[in-house]
Order: sequence, then structure tokens, then C-alpha cells
Amino acid sequence: MQKLEKQLSLTKESARILNTMQDSQRNAVLLSMAEILESQSEYICQENAKDLKLASALPQAVQKRLELNHSKILAMAQGIRDIVKLPCVVGEIMESWQSKAGLNISKISVPLGVVGVIYESRPNVTSDVAALCFKSGNACVLKGGKEAYHSNKAIHSALQQALQQHNLPKECVSMIQDTSRESVLAFVKMDKYVDLLIPRGGEGLIEFVKHNASIPIIKHDKGVCHTYIHKDADLQKAKAIMLNAKLSYPAACNACECVIVDSALGTQVLSEIVESLHTHKISVRFETQALLESLGTELDGLADFTKEWGDRIINLKIVGGFEEALEHIARYGSGHSECIVSENKAVCEKFLSNVDAACVYVNASTRFSDGGEFGFGAEIGISTSKLHARGPMGIESLRSYKYCIVGNGEVRE
Repeated sequence: MQKLEKQLSLTKESARILNTMQDSQRNAVLLSMAEILESQSEYICQENAKDLKLASALPQAVQKRLELNHSKILAMAQGIRDIVKLPCVVGEIMESWQSKAGLNISKISVPLGVVGVIYESRPNVTSDVAALCFKSGNACVLKGGKEAYHSNKAIHSALQQALQQHNLPKECVSMIQDTSRESVLAFVKMDKYVDLLIPRGGEGLIEFVKHNASIPIIKHDKGVCHTYIHKDADLQKAKAIMLNAKLSYPAACNACECVIVDSALGTQVLSEIVESLHTHKISVRFETQALLESLGTELDGLADFTKEWGDRIINLKIVGGFEEALEHIARYGSGHSECIVSENKAVCEKFLSNVDAACVYVNASTRFSDGGEFGFGAEIGISTSKLHARGPMGIESLRSYKYCIVGNGEVRE
């Protein structure tokens, strides 16, 4: 406990240094981080191979998230360079006005301070989070899962080498290397040193942090995402969107886990949709055995609408119309990403207005829920919370503000 507290104390001190740096100085450090990551690609891949070997008994979805290669490391480095290109969000005058007493009041953007992130599987999160926090003037504390221990450690080492090159404290990007549940429990109660905590991972991790943390948290919960094929959908468009939303990365949190189909489309269209999914080796889970038999298709299993499959598996739900589709999404959706495919403009507008999720799509794949795709360079995660950030979190989500007031001897009556 004392060791952790000392580490976090130094991280809090380093946050003050970051807050005083110019954006150009931060950018120079970030460019060094990208260069060192690329130069150490072979070593990072070797360390990742150790994790993959130890993870051989874990689900394929976890192994896929864990895997690194040279191309992925180059993409991580490019993600950092993309963050460098973003405008500075620290010290911005967000608003200014004069009060009735004659005081000049300015609302100025400031870093949050120290941001803690607890995450599982994906080692690329290490560089994404570090770069976003650094660009926005925040120190960060990283707590990766044991399944990615060697990978995270290697990436973290590269990032700290860049800090040392620029004579900055290594605690600007801190990592808790103890992977035990006890260390997580101790960490989430360190509200004296950490200003915001972001848990990213499975339902068990999210629930553990939510019930034990004294630090304010933003949840990055599971992605039970839906693609609703409305009766006025362009079916070719619908199939392409549905397949992309599931197949481009089945293990992603923004992958589609349930296809909702209007019954008005008829049995023939429904059979075509199921056939398309089967052709692409996607296991289709039906709500009832009777529906399965009516379509004359093979048994893949029954649906579990609460489940984030993270694999080539998809639930299929037949609804009697738009309102029933909304009810299903409201009941089973995780507030992540939802899509409607329809050529009916009025229905699409109603879907956008009525669906309560961080990202709501019309005629586009839910796979676009991503910081890079949104133009944020990378993301610290995808928030399913509503305060203070929602959806893909970029650098603007990592700032707060303060009021600076200038007077000339005024006193309040």
C-alpha cells in the first residue's frame, strides 16, 4: 500500500509539471514516443508472444484483442502522431464576459490532473491512453490485465524512454505492474491522488470498480449493439452494414450483437438475411425453436439478448414494427451503439431522437464508434456513462475548466 501511495504521489506531482508545459513541448515528447515504439517493434512483439503463449486457454476473442504484430505497432505509433496534429485543449478561453459588478470573468480549460485507467486484454490501450492524457496535459496511471503483462510493460518502457529523453519525470506515464485483484482494490480507493478513473473491460471488472471505487468513474461498459433492419430498408445496404458490423472485428465492443428484423419484410427476406449470415460463417441465435423450424434452417442455438458474444455469433430478433424495436433496444441495449437501416427519413429521425445510446446511427455500421474514426486520433475508451463524457473519448473529454476573475478593487455589498 505504501509503495502504491508513493507512486501515485509522484504521479500527482508530475501532473503539475505537465500543466505548465507548452503544447509544442508536449508534441515533441509525443513524437519521440512514436519513434521509440516503432524502433522497438520487434522487442514488443517478442514480449507479446509470451502473453499469447500464456493465453492459449483463453477465449479466441480475448486472444484476438491481445495479439500484436508489426503492423499494429506501426498503427499505434501513427495514432500518437495523429494526436499530435490535434489542436491544444489546455488554456483555451471557452467563454468570457463582464459581470454586473464590473468583474472580467473568463472560463479557461484545464487538465483533469491524474487519470487512472484499468483495462483488459488490449495492449494498444497503453499507448493510446498515455498519448491522449499527455496531449491534454494530464498524468496517467495505467493498470493493465495480467493476460497482457509483458506487452504492456514493453510498451510502457518505450513511452518512459521518451519522457527521459526530454528530462521529464517517468511518473507522467505511470503503470501499476502488480496484476492482483488486491492491487486493483487499493488503487480504486486512491481518490487523494487520482482525479478520474476509467475502467475498460468485462462486466466483472466494471462491476467490481463501480462498487469499490472512491474515485469518480466513467464506465466503459460492454457493447450490446443492435442493427435494426426496418421494413423500408434497402436490403443490399442492410446486409452490407450488418455483415460489416459483425465481421470486421467480432471481438470489438462496437460490433453488432443482435440483428432486429421487421416482420413486415416477410419470411423470404428473413431467410435471405439468415442465409447471408450463415454464408459468412456467423452462428445465428434465434429467440424460439418455433421460429427456427418455420425457416427450415439449422439449429445454431437460442438467443441470449443480454450477452456480448465477441465472436462470430449473432442474436436475431423479429419485431412487429418500429415501436417494438425501440422497446427491445431500450431493454437489452448497453447504451453503446445502435443502428437503423431504413430509407424512411421520418422513421430515421425518430430513431435518432428516441434511442438512448452514446452513438446512434442511420444507415451506417456501428463499427464506426471509435476515436480514430471520429477524428480524435485515438480514444481513451468509449463511455457508456452520461457524466461528464459520453461515446468515444478524445482529448476534449480529458479536460475541465476554471473561472479566472479580474477586478479593480471591487468588493461585494
